[in-house]
Amino acid sequence: MYRATFDDSAPASIDPTKPSIARVYDAFLNGTDNYEADRAVVQGVLKAAPEARDLAVENRNFLIRACRFLAGHAGVTQYLDCGSGLPTAENVHQVVQRVDPDSRVVYVDNDPAVLAHGRALLEEHEGNDNTVFVAADIFEPETLLADDTVRSTLDWSKPIALLQLGTLHHYNAERTRTRKDVMRAYIDALPSGSYVAISHFLDPEDEYSATARKMEELFLHSMMGSGTFSTRAELQELFGGLDMVPPGLVRCADWWPDGPHLKELNAAQRSIAGGIARKA
Repeated sequence: MYRATFDDSAPASIDPTKPSIARVYDAFLNGTDNYEADRAVVQGVLKAAPEARDLAVENRNFLIRACRFLAGHAGVTQYLDCGSGLPTAENVHQVVQRVDPDSRVVYVDNDPAVLAHGRALLEEHEGNDNTVFVAADIFEPETLLADDTVRSTLDWSKPIALLQLGTLHHYNAERTRTRKDVMRAYIDALPSGSYVAISHFLDPEDEYSATARKMEELFLHSMMGSGTFSTRAELQELFGGLDMVPPGLVRCADWWPDGPHLKELNAAQRSIAGGIARKA
């Protein structure tokens, strides 16, 4: 698998001078699949908010717990992971196929680095015909949902888990439709009994709001140009009125944690929320 270390030359399909959302996220997780431009975004945010790395950590931990719930408790065997990002420890297919090896996972991303790494990961595990990668824009749901691989890999007469984890806060406000409209298109297409999982940067609307908005400002004015923090009410709208799984939309750290919090949550941990909802 290609590893994008600082002294490597980039593949022709990748511009190392422009930060990538997936590679910035990888840099926050102390990965090696990133370039100087990606690390510059991380360093800029960390200067103003040293705890900001926990945004990525809590998002990844929420992903793992959410997938364990969906596979182990909800019995879901089909997953559409939008904006899957660069492979790391405990990817969606590894979590859910540990519960049920026949679970089907469709990863979707349009970052060339993500697609190259993802396909290489699957080549290392030959025989996993239940996991595929699709190159598509996750903010164009009608096009994505009409993709031949998406249609053929997933059985659209049975429940599907739609994962939008750490993606919607990177939605470009200049697009002609709102995030709510994008999610409505996905939700309308999902079969009955399906689940929607979302994690998103949060404005906690308390004494930590100033730090959240400072991080937002740094993300938006970095070369990456995205990273919006929204209020809980704004995020709740993205679930389209579906029935929330307890405890509802909460800070990611508070969504069925693996154990009690042994110390106070920092500003970053209080500034990313997640939840899962079910379509009746």
